[in-house]
Amino acid sequence: MSFVFGLVIGITVGLALIVLFVRSENARSKRRTVLARTVAAFARMTLEDSRKLLAPDYYPSWVVFSQRQKLKWLNQHLTKIWPYVNEAASELIKANVEPILEQYRPIVLSSLKFSKLTLGTVAPQFTGIQVIEDNSGGISMELEMNWDGNPNIVLDIKTRVGVGLPIQVKDLGFTGVFRLIFKPLVDEFPCFGAVCYSLREKKKLDFKLKVVGGDVSAIPGLFDSIEGMIKDAIEDTITWPVRKIIPIIPGDYSDLELKPVGVLEVKLVQAKDLTNKDIIGKSDPFAVVYIRPLPDRMKTSKIINNELCPVWNEHFEFIVEDDTTQHLVVKVYDDEGLQAAELIGCAQIKLNELVPGKVKDVWLKLVKDLEVQRDNKNRGQVHLELLYCPFSMKNSEFVNPFGSKYSMTSLEKILKDGAERNEINGNGKETDRKKDVIVRGVLSVTVISADDLPPADLMGKADPYVVVTMKKTGSKNKTRVVNDSLNPIWNQTFDFVVEDGLHDMLLLEVWDHDTFGKDYMGRCILTLTRVLLEGEYKESFELEGAKSGKLNLNLKWVSQSIYRDSY
Repeated sequence: MSFVFGLVIGITVGLALIVLFVRSENARSKRRTVLARTVAAFARMTLEDSRKLLAPDYYPSWVVFSQRQKLKWLNQHLTKIWPYVNEAASELIKANVEPILEQYRPIVLSSLKFSKLTLGTVAPQFTGIQVIEDNSGGISMELEMNWDGNPNIVLDIKTRVGVGLPIQVKDLGFTGVFRLIFKPLVDEFPCFGAVCYSLREKKKLDFKLKVVGGDVSAIPGLFDSIEGMIKDAIEDTITWPVRKIIPIIPGDYSDLELKPVGVLEVKLVQAKDLTNKDIIGKSDPFAVVYIRPLPDRMKTSKIINNELCPVWNEHFEFIVEDDTTQHLVVKVYDDEGLQAAELIGCAQIKLNELVPGKVKDVWLKLVKDLEVQRDNKNRGQVHLELLYCPFSMKNSEFVNPFGSKYSMTSLEKILKDGAERNEINGNGKETDRKKDVIVRGVLSVTVISADDLPPADLMGKADPYVVVTMKKTGSKNKTRVVNDSLNPIWNQTFDFVVEDGLHDMLLLEVWDHDTFGKDYMGRCILTLTRVLLEGEYKESFELEGAKSGKLNLNLKWVSQSIYRDSY
């Protein structure tokens, strides 16, 4: 009996073990399948996917920048050989940088030279390297460098009034990314013909200036001039797309040099709500516009005295070398007469945000510093019209209102096949004779209505009317008065004969009519660029200088171009 009982118990326990084993294997197999799917999912994840899952605080920098490798080995070797590098590089840098600084020398200085230049005892640290994949027939890599150096740099400067000062550059701190391009690749050692280097990104550049035996701040405007000179020289001489070419194997490397790829047409229209920098009266603003801070390629507008909402309506042209990385910079200053101008604010726009062949109308917010993006103070806005014309784009692909058909300055130049037409005079020499055009026509302005005007009377109403003015000629018309309305309807049309369509502007001012006078309510300032391109359009425009309100307009243009020769 005990035998049978033992057999039954044994079989039961055996079956239970078999069932448990099967279930365990099934669960294990299932976990393996889930794990395999998870691993496969992680393998397919991109850098952006990982950033969505985890905040940057939860993973190290090598996860974020997986393509950038560490360079501890390079830093160790550089530290060992730095004294020799310092000795060799100091004289080389002095000989090459001194002529560059002379190009950017402020007007307040008559001469600028180095009396001392050594790189100090602290070697730069390379924090990462990344190889850039492209199909350019070469190898590109980027080196991230950090240098908190202790160089011994002394500048001997002489002012226009004959005062000589030794100025020391101290506490240098720099962080940036250098790009190296090894191109073209060849069969002979070292396997590339030349190397190009450029500062791809400047993250930080800090330094202090000290007059040896004195204080640089004791000379008004000198610190700002020298600091700006140093930063502009770095910005324009080695910052991408500018590149320096070092031939390794003798040959012609002109194809590696920086070349123009297009022209940027810029119309500086106006600014509004500028910060007042004067204690008495208002600022006297002017603007400096540039792509590269090279003195002969920077454009300066006229000065508008005692005005916080200046209207310039000026046109400038700029050569573009790299439309993917370059940007347009606008800096608005307050003119201080004989003293250095004071910066009101600055703004920039990337050229890759522009559609080639299409005019972009944009308002840019002014900030204190383009590199520090924590400025929330209202410094005003600047209004631009931009048109990028690549050389690769044929004239038939778009209408350039600033070029061959229309122009932006009085007696506009007509370009033939992208270049000025030169003629041969009686002596067989080329002349600068060119054909100019005046964009002339009739502008019809229909003042349709206004919406949500601010109340101007004690009863919360207004008696609005609109004064329409062509700024260049001063021709004026005004609508009738609509009593007791914040949403008036006029539907009145005025025709203006315009002699220079691309330089004239339309000014519309809304006034409140009173028995004993009138009260200003706001204005709209419009260029004629859009109506010249489209022929006719209808649009609503916000009132400047008003808490609320829009003006509804219809503009129509009938053109008649008159050509004539100028010399």
